[in-house]
Amino acid sequence: MSTSPISAAQPASGQNNTARIIFASFIGTAIEFYDFYVYATAAALVIGPVFFPHGSATAQALSAFVTFGIAFVARPIGSFLFGHFGDRIGRKSTLVASLLVMGLSTTLIGFVPGYDAIGSLAPILLCVLRFGQGIGLGGEWGGAALLATENAPAGKRGWFGMFPQLGPSIGFLASNGLFFALAMSLSDEQFRSWGWRVPFIVSSVLVALGLYVRLKIAETPAFQVAIERKERVRVPIATLFSQHWRPTVLGALAMVVCYTLFYNATTFSLSYGVGSLHIPRQTFLGLLCIAVVFMAIATPLSARASDRFGRKPVLIVGIIAAILSGFTMAPLLGSGEPLLVLLFLVIQLFLMGVTFAPMGALLPELFPTNVRYTGAGVAYNLGGILGASVAPYIAQVLAAHGGLAWVGAYVSVAATVSLVGVLCMRETRDESLMK
Repeated sequence: MSTSPISAAQPASGQNNTARIIFASFIGTAIEFYDFYVYATAAALVIGPVFFPHGSATAQALSAFVTFGIAFVARPIGSFLFGHFGDRIGRKSTLVASLLVMGLSTTLIGFVPGYDAIGSLAPILLCVLRFGQGIGLGGEWGGAALLATENAPAGKRGWFGMFPQLGPSIGFLASNGLFFALAMSLSDEQFRSWGWRVPFIVSSVLVALGLYVRLKIAETPAFQVAIERKERVRVPIATLFSQHWRPTVLGALAMVVCYTLFYNATTFSLSYGVGSLHIPRQTFLGLLCIAVVFMAIATPLSARASDRFGRKPVLIVGIIAAILSGFTMAPLLGSGEPLLVLLFLVIQLFLMGVTFAPMGALLPELFPTNVRYTGAGVAYNLGGILGASVAPYIAQVLAAHGGLAWVGAYVSVAATVSLVGVLCMRETRDESLMK
């Protein structure tokens, strides 16, 4: 059949529909990472004093980062919940719901009164909304990837699946750019009083735009075929773990390198650079913003290559480079020289883009239509638990006991875990999604 999936599903104004699908798949992950970094920055700067005012500064910081970690607990739950409905009732409506949950939770954080106003209810509400963020985020990525890949023309799934993968770069730049602008235009008192709330409230505008676009799209062709063939299952998560546990595990292992590179190059390196190397915070944030541009550049290049050469060859090359990159941490980051530190960050985040881009097509391709939303989301978020939730903590412990060389070794070991996962999976580039 010569008609592309996009035109088959939505015959009118094909080019506009293509642009709409691309934007609808991109906007959610961009908001996801925007929200993540908005909260991460706020947690580092003001969440502790505003919501946990009693006790030492260290206790405040620890309390703030506990609320930060709540989202990682909630994300797999979100992938189970939204995956179930995404595989049962459809991609479109589930994507609208996940974006709405995520956006409302983020926006409402900007309006929660501090401890001084409502006492212990303030941190309780903060935790509930942070959990809501995690639930929404857990259902977002899998649906966005499916929206892109299940609408992609033949031979271009890697390219279409790349657009959700641009979310980290754009979200990071938007979040840090907004906080930087607020820091430059407000006094410390104004920022702590109300300025920090602005980025959370701005999220509502982005969510409204995303909802508008997503309400305009039609259901994906692959899911329409599944409905016609009556292939939907009653409990997708049960079917996934009973019949498709192997690709779920391998997909999660493949994701580990992405998260480890990203969070060690951002969260750990920022903490180490400012705290141990005494690089000014604004300087290091500027270096990170420059480096993230290289991650954005790597993303489309890797996606194109995965369509041409296959997912596995591109990932294998990128992961081997990531293994070697671990050896650059001590001499480059440890030097404390801004240019060498920038080089290290560029290497790490460029390789993050190389390894992350093919995942937008690879993870959906590992699963049949009736469990694809659940499978892709669960693999993605399990990889996040393995590679992200503990990475900065492990890196901090290793740096304290063995120095940066040990942290670099940790990056190399994590990348090796992903290499094993990729080597054990099949090539998926030519797999049909209509199954």
